[in-house]
Amino acid sequence: MRPVSTFLIGLALAATVAAGCAPRPLLYDVVVSPDHITPNADGEADVTRIAYKLSRNANLSIYFVDEAGERHYWRKDRRRSAGSYDVLFSGVVETPGEGSVKARLLPDGTYTWVIEATDDSGHTEQATGTLTIADADTSLPELRGFSVSPQVFSPNRDGVDDHVTITYFLPKPATVRIYLENEAGEKFFIPEKVSQKIKPGEVGVHQHDYEGGVDRGAVPPPDGTYTVVAIAEDKIGQRVEERRTLTIQHGGVPRADIINAVVEYSTDEGLRGDFTSLTIPLGGTLYFTATVENYGDTPVRTTGPEPGTIYTSRQNFSSLGWHQSDGAWRFGIDFEENPGYPYPFRWSLGRHDELEAVVKGDDVFYYLMPGQRVTITGAIQILHEPPRNPFYLWAGLIHEGVEIVQHRVSPILITVDVPAEGPWNQ
Repeated sequence: MRPVSTFLIGLALAATVAAGCAPRPLLYDVVVSPDHITPNADGEADVTRIAYKLSRNANLSIYFVDEAGERHYWRKDRRRSAGSYDVLFSGVVETPGEGSVKARLLPDGTYTWVIEATDDSGHTEQATGTLTIADADTSLPELRGFSVSPQVFSPNRDGVDDHVTITYFLPKPATVRIYLENEAGEKFFIPEKVSQKIKPGEVGVHQHDYEGGVDRGAVPPPDGTYTVVAIAEDKIGQRVEERRTLTIQHGGVPRADIINAVVEYSTDEGLRGDFTSLTIPLGGTLYFTATVENYGDTPVRTTGPEPGTIYTSRQNFSSLGWHQSDGAWRFGIDFEENPGYPYPFRWSLGRHDELEAVVKGDDVFYYLMPGQRVTITGAIQILHEPPRNPFYLWAGLIHEGVEIVQHRVSPILITVDVPAEGPWNQ
């Protein structure tokens, strides 16, 4: 009997060892609760909890099979490490191949949910159950009428195609993100233009204004072709995406200087130089010469009148037909107690024949190119006694509609020699 007892004990031990070596389930402790949801963002039963455990590393998929047998994936072949997982599902699934709709809510109905795990050896395990969706708000956060205009722009503050306007209509409240993306995946976000009538994310027409950051002194993204990506997502998680192409050219921050901050003045009598004071007879003419350089890396737009133009003291740039042109640069002369517009005497940064001409539609624009220097000459004939005599006069560089880039350059004290008798004293 002793050998038999020994055999039975050994058999029992072998069975115990075999039981201890049995592999644990790959996928276990799966819970999907509740099994009925109403995803409409009312705060009640909007989501269901999905919990599961993995005993080994695995690729995991979670999908829902509708009554027609079609699968709707929420997760597909996602790599997961061994451990416990607990997530919330709102009824929204990814929708590849549906154009601009990237994620949408499953319509009302009863679905078979499947959680499927496959380990590194190829072994697959599943857990299944049912989920009912009711009262689902399936209306999408569409970006209706989405447009980008113009499709080619030059963010350089020249007043010509400096800004891009992005417009769309939101039919339901949503969070909207818009950005530029280059081929390397780098993103440049575009904020919404704040309106008193409508707030970001509200139902209605929205506009985003983009200038590449140059209005804040920032350097815009490099020239090239970009993708404008707009993503709208509602509270449930439905997501709509629109894409357009946008090209940036001649972008940059415009920079120019009056060389050495020096202006040379001269008179009819032949006096010439960098004076601090001059006396000019009434009816006489003050001449000037200055050099301006574009020291930046983007073209600088300018407008007339051309160098060499002679003003009278009764004229200004508008009276000569050269009205303010926002974004254009000009050389100007201003004076003490000027009763009118600042720098009433203005000249273009170079003659048309030495500037780069760009034709856009019916308009011709002239540019001082990067690294280019030009000599600017002009004159002012003084026909009436100024409000203050003597008075200071100076030069400046004006970026119209933006800023006075250089102010009170080469100030000079001018005395107008007014005869005791004459119509100017009557």
